[in-house]
Amino acid sequence: MPTGSRKSSKPRPTSPKLSTPLEQGGPPPPDLAVIEAGSRTLRAQSGPPQGDAVPARPADPEVDRALREVEAELAGRWGETKIDPSLVRIQGLLDILGHPERAYPSIHITGTNGKTSTARIVESLLAAFDLRTGRYTSPHVQSVTERISLDGAPIDAERFIETYRDIEPYVRMVDEREDYRLSFFEVITGMAFAAFADAPVDVAVVEVGMGGTWDATNVVDGNVAVVTPIALDHTDRLGSTPGEIALEKAGIIKQGATVVLAQQPVDAAQTLLKRAVEVDATVAREGMEFGVVSREVAVGGQLLTLRGLGGEYPEVFLPLHGEHQAHNAAVALAAVEAFFGIGAQHARTLDLDVVRRAFATVTSPGRLEVVRRSPTVVLDAAHNPAGARAAAGSVGEAFGFSRLIGVVGATEGKDVRGMLEAFEPVFAEVVVTRNSSDRAMDVDALAALAVEVFGEERVQVEPRLDDALEAAVTLAEEEGEYAGAGVLVTGSVITVGEARLLLGRS
Repeated sequence: MPTGSRKSSKPRPTSPKLSTPLEQGGPPPPDLAVIEAGSRTLRAQSGPPQGDAVPARPADPEVDRALREVEAELAGRWGETKIDPSLVRIQGLLDILGHPERAYPSIHITGTNGKTSTARIVESLLAAFDLRTGRYTSPHVQSVTERISLDGAPIDAERFIETYRDIEPYVRMVDEREDYRLSFFEVITGMAFAAFADAPVDVAVVEVGMGGTWDATNVVDGNVAVVTPIALDHTDRLGSTPGEIALEKAGIIKQGATVVLAQQPVDAAQTLLKRAVEVDATVAREGMEFGVVSREVAVGGQLLTLRGLGGEYPEVFLPLHGEHQAHNAAVALAAVEAFFGIGAQHARTLDLDVVRRAFATVTSPGRLEVVRRSPTVVLDAAHNPAGARAAAGSVGEAFGFSRLIGVVGATEGKDVRGMLEAFEPVFAEVVVTRNSSDRAMDVDALAALAVEVFGEERVQVEPRLDDALEAAVTLAEEEGEYAGAGVLVTGSVITVGEARLLLGRS
């Protein structure tokens, strides 16, 4: 087992890119108890969410016990990474429930990276215009209740339990008549749609779990379909090229909908546009109908000028780091404009002051999130090469560390080598570890890959995540209190969630 040397060269600096002209374009749950211990194009024809913290365990012992029972029952089902190309079970459940997913319009979001951040920005914008929102995202960072949000905040544990118990008899009815029981993800999806209808919400923001066509969320008829950047991930299930993956993700584009496309690889764009033609969908493309005009790094985030479907939105502060988040912001803004009919029925912009207030409230836990100072510890849930490249470029721009120590805990089945190669230029040293999930990559296998990429002297192995965090902080502190070294914890949403708990964020 390799042991890392504490002598290493400083990482090669990353040059900050402070402006992005529009015409150039751009690029099962863990056991938390363990951690606690040719288409038409869309052109303009000329209060914010509260309490968005990641929830802690319920303070009431009885509520906590009841939540753990529900979590255990859900965990006993097919894990969400095991999919069956069928919508029969989820359609059967929703039919018995009276089709709650039809009680409100939906904005449906797919893609490879940036889905959750985009969903959060969409939600914030809608809420600022006095719409009651429901948001369904996955996976969760710390608590399963995060996946279902009302008015910008995760539903409380009591409501989560009540929603599950309400639909449980109907879940069992579907289980008994189908060849396979409903999966974990299918049940949670049914819970979300039921909770949104019960609230009731004015609009649902629904993130695809995996793919699109056969994803359990694809029972909604999204008035607006959003496709964030497509890259290689889940290649064993979705395809080996962006174009093949796009074929699956294009399934969320419904008849007559508006589809908002982030910048895509050429083959993915061709696939998505072909689908739009087939279903007579209206298309808005980043870099054409909307996009990022300019961006400047600012304290705590970035200052953007965005071009929407109805016009320009100058001096919008976004409290998220990285060029990729600027592009997510542009996509989210276009999606909300399309939802309000801007670019089709209306030739106007949204109220600029409201838009600015909405963007200023956006949070995205586990996405270049600072959770400690002296030394600075940053969490980022990058888990594929594209996400790692975005994080690697952004961490240098946003923080300017003199030396960066990586903590990496990855998941089996991912392109871990590609991810490590993306981080190699910016990590002075890397501490490899594992999270508590049964899908976590073996730490020795991860260490062997890391040695091949970084060299043995830059790799340290700590099988326990708490030990890995302590080792990384120690390495960062070796430069002295004022030297500007930092730590980036990454490799998996689960790793980031567990690190967040260990570092006292909830």
